[in-house]
Amino acid sequence: MVKTKSRRERLRSLIQTRGFVALGELAESLQVSESTIRRDLEQLEHSGDARRTHGGVFWTGSPSTMRVFGNRRDTMWAAKSSIGRIASELVEDHDTILLDGGSTTYELARHLVKRPLQVVTNSLPVAHLLSSSESIDLIMIGGSVRGRTAVAIGPMADTMLRTLSVGKLFLSVAGITERGCFNSDMMLVESEKAMIAAADQVIVVSDSNKFGKVSLSRICGLGDVNALVTDSGIHSEWKQRLETAGVGLVLAKVPDASNREQPTKPEQKTRDQN
Repeated sequence: MVKTKSRRERLRSLIQTRGFVALGELAESLQVSESTIRRDLEQLEHSGDARRTHGGVFWTGSPSTMRVFGNRRDTMWAAKSSIGRIASELVEDHDTILLDGGSTTYELARHLVKRPLQVVTNSLPVAHLLSSSESIDLIMIGGSVRGRTAVAIGPMADTMLRTLSVGKLFLSVAGITERGCFNSDMMLVESEKAMIAAADQVIVVSDSNKFGKVSLSRICGLGDVNALVTDSGIHSEWKQRLETAGVGLVLAKVPDASNREQPTKPEQKTRDQN
């Protein structure tokens, strides 16, 4: 019998590689009992890398073959994780939703793995994550793939989006000002505009660092957004501005978020998405 640390490393690797593995298969591969496997899985679930379901376990951590976000674990990742969890509560079983690319929408997708949903996405990491879930009807948007963000955009993506209708769009942005929401990639913004046109409800998921920042291209005005999910580090002045614009505000609690409140000062240029 392998030692605990080595066994758990092998367990993690097996689930990450396959996407979904039955408990019996894990027990047989590692030559231990299913009760031992269940105890080992508690650690993976606590870290957010796996989620148990009936008879097996899904991988919900970083994609094994697409480490798009592996080197982008910035100081806001705890906020993004909390935002993703809270945003998942806005999704009802059997909803048809559209997930934009980005690290925050990926965190949201991690909480949807076992849900009965129809999910449309242009994000390769999100599609890879959800592709092993038998409860999810997954539709992948095609088009030109941006290597840095691993999202499909461009005329082909826009044409496909114009044929679709979804209940809720979860949109990732690079900046938010009084003028609306922004991203730095003009072609991406065109695809995001097509996403907005396809959706009954537009829900922006963004950490509080994005407020007061502007990027190259405007996606939409604040009035085009139905709800915005952010962390509790948002400045009180922004709460008032969103209320005035008719945007529903949903807050995710993050420890020490008050230390990261963003001033409503002159707009800052940013090139980072999500």
